[in-house]
Amino acid sequence: MPSFFYKERFMTFKLAVTGKSGSGKTTVVKGFLRVFQEYFPEKSILLFDNDLTSELGHSFGLDIRNTIYGIRSGKHEYKTGIPEGMSKQEYVEWAMEDIVVSLDENTDIIVSWFVGSKDCRCPITSQINDAVLKLIERYDIVIFDCEFDLKYLNQLVDTDIDTTLIVANPTDESAHLAKRIEEFSAKYAAGNQLGVVINKADGSDLNALYEFLKRYDLDVLGVIPIDEDLKTHSMDRESTIVQDAIKQFYFRLNLPQVRAVSYTHLTLPTILLV
Repeated sequence: MPSFFYKERFMTFKLAVTGKSGSGKTTVVKGFLRVFQEYFPEKSILLFDNDLTSELGHSFGLDIRNTIYGIRSGKHEYKTGIPEGMSKQEYVEWAMEDIVVSLDENTDIIVSWFVGSKDCRCPITSQINDAVLKLIERYDIVIFDCEFDLKYLNQLVDTDIDTTLIVANPTDESAHLAKRIEEFSAKYAAGNQLGVVINKADGSDLNALYEFLKRYDLDVLGVIPIDEDLKTHSMDRESTIVQDAIKQFYFRLNLPQVRAVSYTHLTLPTILLV
């Protein structure tokens, strides 16, 4: 299928997915990955695992030991020190590139395993920030799998997020927690899109949940039905049910959009970035 993109408008788009452990956050991240790969097969994608459990890497069958934390702490293979003739910033940027793991021709993953602190005035804090910024700007799309909320990501790197999704389950407890996550995350979202995705919806009436979230000014951007198969084989976090649901509400998100276009003398299906 031929595709035409307005290249000057396709800068780095950044999606952050937050939520408590067990909400299905990593499954949603992988769902978005598959949708991006389908919609934009030529675009480069970086998966950024900023969750301390590192489940995202495990879902691909990977045991990624070299992390951003390892660079900061001097552990793993970076304990040998800075090569002669290389500045500390150059070293950090080289190490950052070195820990990126390729998943396929256009998709990479990097694991943070690091909760930093902007209160730390040590040079490595700004060096890590600059190196991460330089890395993510090389990609067309970056998906952040976040630790609970945006605070921990912000402590690692200062970058604008186009859309932040809070993954919540269809329970009162999860809705209350979604509000707490929104409170922690709002100032880091910098006025960009921030909303809730209800995951594992079981067909029960969601009106009360909608009303609760509405009272707290939380937008419900999408609903994902439960995939019963994930209960028995959830290790790879792959679900066509999740992917299909994402496609249903994708148009609401502040992310690169696709639409069909037609030309007078062309009948070929075309995808255009708008």
